[in-house]
Amino acid sequence: MRILLAQLAPAPGDLARNVDRVGSVVRSAPCDLAVFPELFLSGYRVGDRLHRMALHDGDRSLSALSSVARETRTTIVVGAPMASRERAGEVHNAALAVIPDGEYRVQVKRYLPTFGPFEEGVPFTPTDQSSPVRLAGATAGLEVCYDVFFPEVSRELALGGAELLVAISAAPVTSRRLFDRLLPARAIENAVPVVYVNRVGVEDGVVFGGGSGAWNARGDPIPSVPAALSSAIPEESLATVEVDTTEASRWRPFRPVLRDVAGRPTPHEPGGPRSTPGSPPARPL
Repeated sequence: MRILLAQLAPAPGDLARNVDRVGSVVRSAPCDLAVFPELFLSGYRVGDRLHRMALHDGDRSLSALSSVARETRTTIVVGAPMASRERAGEVHNAALAVIPDGEYRVQVKRYLPTFGPFEEGVPFTPTDQSSPVRLAGATAGLEVCYDVFFPEVSRELALGGAELLVAISAAPVTSRRLFDRLLPARAIENAVPVVYVNRVGVEDGVVFGGGSGAWNARGDPIPSVPAALSSAIPEESLATVEVDTTEASRWRPFRPVLRDVAGRPTPHEPGGPRSTPGSPPARPL
């Protein structure tokens, strides 16, 4: 699978401009899966404007992204504020996956940071579950930034059948060394390739750290190929990686972590059952 790592900076508060940029980038860099950072469609520190920009069923921005996906035959994963389907007025920080057939999937962020410069507990409502989804012919698990720090999130997705983990982020430069260590660990402990896209730029005094990349099921970096990009922000970059989504099934017999943990109780549900590798993906959120 050819995956585009779009390490870019959004225009804060300008939903239409950011949607347009997603379209122009995807059209300029052919790939199977294009991945953009956390909250790329809105910007990260935009305050109460998140509620006004939150996407919902039938939204024009969703229609525009669906048109791009259908035109280019590319699946697009992008961070966006999503209006809650359950409770009016609530907003989720989410990974939005737009599929060429016109459908879309949403994975809501599970863990909201509320320390340092982060105030995500104020505007956003989290979820408590993760469900693998079919993207570009593979079963993938979506994660949003701080979720990577909780190994049970990646493990739940892997046990649910994920052949690939895709993490999007808006992490500051001070966190980059932590992600550099965590991401290959998530690949190793689940025997699954991991793709990570973090944003760059400066927003309301926060400097975002980039560090996008991909790792194979053994935790080794996957080489990337730069793609053409015209930008006034030096840290922005486009790169493609070739990820073998069959690698998990071939490597897991040699590192059978999922086999050895499947069926054991979870920390939260003593004695409760676990999914087994290869089981059908759970219903998308």
